[in-house]
Amino acid sequence: MRSQVGPIRWAAIALLALLLSSCNWTVYHGFLGGSGADLSGTSFTSAHRSWVSPKLSGELYGEPLVYGSQVFVATESDAVVALSASTGRPNWSKTLATPVPASDLPCGNINPTVGITSTPVIDGNRQEIFVVAEELSGGAVQHHLFGLDLSTGAVLVDQNVDPPGSDPKAQLQRVALTLDAGQVVIGYGGNSGDCSDYHGWLLAVPELGGAPKTFEVDAAKGLDQGAIWMGGAAPVVDAQGHLWISTGNGSTVTPGAPYDDSDGVLELSSSLTLMQYFAPSNWTHDNLTDADLGSSSPAILPDGLVFQGGKSGTGYLMNQSALGGIGGQVAQLPSLCSGVVDGGDAFNNGVVYAPCSGGIVAVAVGTAPPSLTLLWQTSTRSSGPPIIAGGLVWTIGGSTLYGLDPSTGVPSVQFTLAAEANHFPTPSVGDGLLLAPVAQKVYAFAP
Repeated sequence: MRSQVGPIRWAAIALLALLLSSCNWTVYHGFLGGSGADLSGTSFTSAHRSWVSPKLSGELYGEPLVYGSQVFVATESDAVVALSASTGRPNWSKTLATPVPASDLPCGNINPTVGITSTPVIDGNRQEIFVVAEELSGGAVQHHLFGLDLSTGAVLVDQNVDPPGSDPKAQLQRVALTLDAGQVVIGYGGNSGDCSDYHGWLLAVPELGGAPKTFEVDAAKGLDQGAIWMGGAAPVVDAQGHLWISTGNGSTVTPGAPYDDSDGVLELSSSLTLMQYFAPSNWTHDNLTDADLGSSSPAILPDGLVFQGGKSGTGYLMNQSALGGIGGQVAQLPSLCSGVVDGGDAFNNGVVYAPCSGGIVAVAVGTAPPSLTLLWQTSTRSSGPPIIAGGLVWTIGGSTLYGLDPSTGVPSVQFTLAAEANHFPTPSVGDGLLLAPVAQKVYAFAP
């Protein structure tokens, strides 16, 4: 009997970990690795609408997060709200600052105010949720990192996190937050329209507050742009604690010019040291035509490969341990998508589900030899960043939440929602609920 204790104990630990992961959804697409795949087995095929939250004070651009029995959202009015997972009613709500009137910014498409645009992140060990708020303080635009107590909303951290030497009005904090090595990782790009003097920035700020580490794209004198925004997805954290990002179009457009970290897939250490990169061989032309990779996040696959889509309609496959620099892909799929891949992918069992503007596409990833094969594109034209839950691929399109058959892309189930605020909303799963954000509300569906 004694020999059975070890296996039984480890089986119990594995089951507990699975149960906890099905209860909590603490970062964009559920996990630091960004798979977006909830494998708890909870089925939503015959789900019903459990609740709809009250109208919130501002629009939702980020994904709902779940910890314990609460659902957390942040809005463009600089408010963070904790909803009861059982009723959808607010347990607490905290307005952190005065949001920035859209008319105060040089360009953009978020109206009428810009506040908290990105998806927050939760540290369950610290019982703390982190958000970055764009705020108007003394007539000046600033970006502040806030840490709030999960139970009460009490402010535990409040720190200015504007990138050094930047123009805060020109910088939009769109990319979702993540955690790495005791730090909150924050990405910046520009406002919609690519106006003014902005750069792509990545900051890593200690969770207790303090001096940030920084990485700047297009950092050489006279260069700018190179946004880190990824359609609202989060930087991916791999098993070694390294950070993976994609970057947008930069200002270098001359063939043969030195690479400037734009239009690429970059691996950085937790201290934000650039370790390696990939860029298409025509990266300067991508910069010229706004056909860069920066609209989606890298998919770091379990077989040692990396998938990346973007605005050019081509999907790229790289070797994770050797990205290869310019033109270093091991496979590519020119016919991946007739539109733009916007937002985070979901992936499982060797298939990547990418949010193409013409509708979700499914791509099979081969390993021997490395290859990409287009399996299907959904006929629903739903293009919101997908997740995987209960054996279906879930995506929001217009005012509908679709559950797609992963083999065919045909809807197996669909739920009617109110209108979305933008085309980047992505669902989430937690505490037995399937959650969908719309303009100023959250819908919850239960098995």
